[in-house]
Amino acid sequence: MKKRLFLLCLGSFLVSCAAAQLQIPLSQAPKGDDSGKKARNDQRILTGIVMDKNDQPIPNAVVYLKNEKTLNVRSFFTQKDGTYRFPQLERNVDYEVYAELDGKRSDTKTVSQFDDRTAPRINLRINLNK
Repeated sequence: MKKRLFLLCLGSFLVSCAAAQLQIPLSQAPKGDDSGKKARNDQRILTGIVMDKNDQPIPNAVVYLKNEKTLNVRSFFTQKDGTYRFPQLERNVDYEVYAELDGKRSDTKTVSQFDDRTAPRINLRINLNK
């Protein structure tokens, strides 16, 4: 028990010293591992709805997401309400997204790395009557 208390006091002392050397107020000194928070802050999520020309949702359409940096392509089947989602997207990468169903394809849209939104929403439209 004494050993734990000593280590806890030593850790607090070292954080205080580091904050003093860097002239950082203690209220802003690091409080443990925040790598998970940083990773989440560096990522974003893309959502949207795939619809027909009459604004009706299209279930089971395939939505493709292409990473323009690595050229990797991910896919997602739309839900019953036509929605799709791609989580954990890198902020410093451009993405292209489009949807397909029965040989018909939507226009391709771009999610730019310069778009600062954390959760951009892009709705896609497929004209099934062509």
